[in-house]
Amino acid sequence: MTELTSKIGVFDPESRSVPVSFTSGDIKHERRVNAVLKDDGTYDRAATKERVAEVARGVAQKIGLGVITVPPPEPEIPAVEPTAE
Repeated sequence: MTELTSKIGVFDPESRSVPVSFTSGDIKHERRVNAVLKDDGTYDRAATKERVAEVARGVAQKIGLGVITVPPPEPEIPAVEPTAE
């Protein structure tokens, strides 16, 4: 397996989560991760980064087991010719 990288998106205060893209070779897995909040309710960027690292270990394990894979290509939908009525 190639190295797993992650990119954390912008904190969403409504869902209290961050979108994260995990990438390993051709595999790109996107999901939301619960953010860590400080005692005063504000977003804790450093602690959330640690939480994302924990989730990344699980994602890497699932990629290694073949649970998360490259999705199959979407089937091509044939063009429909307009008909005269």
